[in-house]
Amino acid sequence: MFAVYASAPNAEKPLESLVVGERPDPEVPEGWVRVAVKAASLNMHDLWTLRGVGIKPEQFPMILGCDGAGVLDDGTEVVLHAVVNAPGWQGDDTLDPKRTLLTEKHQGTFADYVIVPKRNVIPKPAGLSFSEAATMGTAWLTAYRMLFVKSGLRPGQTMLVQGASGGVSTALIQLGRAAGFRVWVTGRSEEKRALATGLGAHQAFESGARLPERVDAVFETVGKATWSHSVKSLKPGGIIVVSGSTSGPDAHAELQRVFFLQLRIAGSTMGTRDELADLLSYVDLKGIKPQIGQELPFERAEEGFKSMFEGDTAGKIVFTK
Repeated sequence: MFAVYASAPNAEKPLESLVVGERPDPEVPEGWVRVAVKAASLNMHDLWTLRGVGIKPEQFPMILGCDGAGVLDDGTEVVLHAVVNAPGWQGDDTLDPKRTLLTEKHQGTFADYVIVPKRNVIPKPAGLSFSEAATMGTAWLTAYRMLFVKSGLRPGQTMLVQGASGGVSTALIQLGRAAGFRVWVTGRSEEKRALATGLGAHQAFESGARLPERVDAVFETVGKATWSHSVKSLKPGGIIVVSGSTSGPDAHAELQRVFFLQLRIAGSTMGTRDELADLLSYVDLKGIKPQIGQELPFERAEEGFKSMFEGDTAGKIVFTK
């Protein structure tokens, strides 16, 4: 079958390991289902896989893609949940110590077919296209959990999103605006800040800019480059919800400010199957359409990977049949 895959780990030049070609058709174990992929979205996780992060060398070649939407063999249209739990796990999907994401142990969604456990497919709302639905499983689910499960924000309070144009950031902007929060954003360029305000941000500021006032919560995916600004931007008792560190993990902790102002820091990773089902219902009820920056046929996947590698994003990058 057709597939977009990583041939081997390449820490220094990850795109050199990207292959658009053929892989064997998957076998379907008991308790799993086959999904004919109609659309799938690109995540930073796919670049980390190409670099060999979070995956053992013997797992290569690995079909890339955590997210996707498609059709079961019986014709049911579904959205994929990327977190695969250990057999018999009970509780929060994201706390299972033996959990994996698609592309870490099991082959991913950038192919004609993907196989997943039965519980990892959720009916696709009719109001979402396959391309729109394919953005939900990682970036949008991460944003939903950060905002509605971890932050404790109430409508009317102020949130700051660090970074204006990535998949999680654009999802946070759209979800936050729809939920009644005052949404502020930072962005490196005028173009990225304009994108954020177009999606519903009330104000957009240059990266590191002094804000008009401190905020109730900061949503952090950038890490080292923005961490100090995030800490300094919080009200006493405020919270930083962090789900990534694309600029590096080794930020200065600012511990004196953290304890003196009683700031809170909450980690957040992906989300549960039930949270994904709730997210799908929420965007369908609200009529929210995810920001798609690029939509390309799978055959042109290398173009999308290059855009993400160079930081040239304006929302989600989606590959389609």
